[in-house]
Amino acid sequence: MVKAKRESGIIAQVAAFFVVSALLTGALTYFSQLALSDEYVTRETERLAQQIATETIAAVKEYPAYEWLLRYWYSHSDELSIEYDVDFGPGTRTEEKTRLLISRNPGLNPRYATVMDIRELSNADQRLYAEITYSWLLTRLNQIKRAYGMDFLFIVVTDDYDSQFFLMSAAEPGAVRGNVYGQYYLLGTTSSVGEDQVEAMRAARQERDGHLADAGQYVDYYRSLCTFDRHMVFIGLTYDQSDLLADVQSQTYRETALAVGFQVMLSAFCLGLLYAFVLRPLRGVQRNIRLYTETKDSETVSRNLAAIKSNNEIGRLSEDVIELAQEIDGFVLEIQTVSMERQRISTEMSLASRIQLGMLPITFPAFPDRAEFDIFASMDPAREVGGDFYDFFLVDNDHLCMLIADVSGKGIPAALFMMASKIILANNAKMGKSPAQILADTNTSICSNNDAEMFVTVWLGILELSTGRLVAANAGHEYPTIKHAGGSWELVHDKHGFVIGGMDGMRYKEYELMLEPGAKLFVYTDGLAEASDAEENMYGTDRMLAALNEVPDATPEETIEHMRESVDAFVGGAEQFDDLTMLCVSYRGIA
Repeated sequence: MVKAKRESGIIAQVAAFFVVSALLTGALTYFSQLALSDEYVTRETERLAQQIATETIAAVKEYPAYEWLLRYWYSHSDELSIEYDVDFGPGTRTEEKTRLLISRNPGLNPRYATVMDIRELSNADQRLYAEITYSWLLTRLNQIKRAYGMDFLFIVVTDDYDSQFFLMSAAEPGAVRGNVYGQYYLLGTTSSVGEDQVEAMRAARQERDGHLADAGQYVDYYRSLCTFDRHMVFIGLTYDQSDLLADVQSQTYRETALAVGFQVMLSAFCLGLLYAFVLRPLRGVQRNIRLYTETKDSETVSRNLAAIKSNNEIGRLSEDVIELAQEIDGFVLEIQTVSMERQRISTEMSLASRIQLGMLPITFPAFPDRAEFDIFASMDPAREVGGDFYDFFLVDNDHLCMLIADVSGKGIPAALFMMASKIILANNAKMGKSPAQILADTNTSICSNNDAEMFVTVWLGILELSTGRLVAANAGHEYPTIKHAGGSWELVHDKHGFVIGGMDGMRYKEYELMLEPGAKLFVYTDGLAEASDAEENMYGTDRMLAALNEVPDATPEETIEHMRESVDAFVGGAEQFDDLTMLCVSYRGIA
C-alpha cells in the first residue's frame, strides 16, 4: 500500500508538471501572439498615419503663404469669423467672401497668393483672405478625415508641449456647441496633453518624423509641420483602436485555447510512456540514494542498484550512483583529514595574530600622566598577520621615540621578520642612540643574518618633549605629514635612505623639525596611499591630505578614525590588498 501511494504521488506530480507546462506555454503563446498582433496593428497604424500626415502637409503647403496663414490664424484667432458647419461651395458665406476679396483686388488669386501679394492687401482684406483660406483648408481636412475614416485630424500649435492650441480640427457636419464642433475643437481652443503626447511631439520635433502616442483606447500621431516665432506647429491624428484590438484579442484567445487543448492531450500520452520507462526505475534509484544518505551503507545500496535493469540512461545512472557512493566514502575520509589540518592551521594563525598584536602598544591613552603630548596608532593587516608595525616609548623622561615600518611581503614570513625588526629597533633606540645611528645599527644586525633577503622600510623620530625638537631619519619609508599650529596638513619631503636589510654598511641622514604647541605629526605605511578601489584607482597622498584637512582640530585618535573611514569609503567593496598602519602624535608643549 505504501509503495503504491508513493508511485501515484510521483506520477501525480509529473502530471501536474505537464498540465502547468501546457498552461504556461499557452499563456506565453497567448501573450506573445497578442504582442505581435498589437505590434502589427501599431506598425500599420503608424504607416497609415504617415501617409495621412504627408497628404495633410501637402494640402497645407498648396498655399504658398501657408506660414503667414498659420501665424495669422494663431495671432488673430479671436477676430476671425469662420464658417464650420457646411461643405464650402456656391451660396456659402465663404464663396461670397471670395467674390468680395477678388472684386476689391482684381488679379488676385487667393489660392496661389504669395506673402508679398498678401502684404499689399489692406488689413481688412488680409483678414478676409485668412478666413477664406481657413475655410478652404478645413474643407480639405474634412475630406481627408472622411476618406481614411480616422477619429481626429487637427493642426495644433505649442510652445512648451504641455498644452496645445488648436488652429484647425476636421469635423463632421453637425451643430456647434460652445468651443466644440461635434467632438472637434474650433480655432483658438486650448487643451492640456498627456505625457505620451508630450513625448511624441518632442520626438517628432527632434527627428523630423512622425511618432505615435498611446492615449488609452486612442492612439495619437504627431508630425512636425513648421515653426514660427518659436511656436511649433504639428499635424495631429487620432484613431480609436478599441474595436480592432478587441477583435485581435478574441481571435488570439480562441487560437491559443485550441493549441493548449491539443498540447494537454499530447502530454497525457507522453505521461504514460514516461511513467513506464522512466519514473518507475527512477523511483528505485531515488530510494537507494536516500538510503545511502541516511545510512552511508554503500555496500547495500550498490547491491540494490545493480538489480535495477534498464537499457537506457536510468541503467547508466544506477551504475554512476554506485561509483559515486564508493567515491564519496573516500572523499569523506579525506575531508575529515583536511578539516582537522585546516582547524589546526586556523588555530595557529589566530594565536600568531594575538602574539603579533600583543607586541604592539595598544593601550590608549598610552601616557595618561603626560600632558606634553597625545599619541594614537592603529594597524590593520591584510591577512591574519601582517608585516606592518609601529612602536612608541619614552627613551627617558624628556624624549619620546616613535617609529612606523613596513616589511616586504605578507603573511607569516613578514610577521616573523616584523617581530625581529621591531625588537632590534627598540633595543637600539633604548640605548640612547640618534635616529640615524639606530637605523644604521639595525641594518647591520639584520643584514648579518638575512638569508630570506627580506627588507623593511622605517621612519623613526625622537621628540624632545621640553622643546618640541624632533630629530628623524627615513629608511625608504613614505613621507611623513605635519600640521603646524594654525596651519594645514602638508607632506615633509625628507631624504630617504636605503631600506633596512637591503645592503650592509648603509648610513642614514637625520633632519630636524620644530613642533610648536598645537602641532601634529602623522605617519603611515604605503597601504594607505596605495589603497585601491574596484577600478584600481589608488587613494594617493592628495586624497590623504584632503581627508586630514577635513578634521584639522581632531585628536590623534579621531584623526586616525577619520582616515580609516575615508579609505573605507574610497575602497568600497574592493578587497584590502596591503596592511594599513597609521600613527599620529599631537604636541602640546609644557604648560
